[in-house]
Amino acid sequence: MDTLNRLPLLTTACAACVLALAGCSSMKTPATAEVASSRTAVEAAASTGAPELAPAEMAAARDKMLRANQALAAKDYRTAQDLAQQAQADAKLAQSKASSAKATEAANKLQEDIRVLREELDRANSTMTR
Repeated sequence: MDTLNRLPLLTTACAACVLALAGCSSMKTPATAEVASSRTAVEAAASTGAPELAPAEMAAARDKMLRANQALAAKDYRTAQDLAQQAQADAKLAQSKASSAKATEAANKLQEDIRVLREELDRANSTMTR
């Protein structure tokens, strides 16, 4: 009778172990995908000039991506996934800052070109009225 009373407890314990193991193994796939996505995001930001235009954000993205890879190698999937998401966010911020800096530079150049054209137009108009 004692064995029959322990059977539900043993079954429940085994089921909990199986669920725990399944949960651990299922974390590997999302973490691996997240780390790969962070690598892609960092590479994309680097290709837009972010290392020069947003160096702090790029350094943070690269550092977090490196730490995410280390966590993944250590099978700390939760940490790897969190760091990979943070690396992606930092890379996107770096890319946005780089794009913004380029747009500002282009706008400033355009304003300077407009100023030069106005001066030339004023000069041309002043010689015509004489």
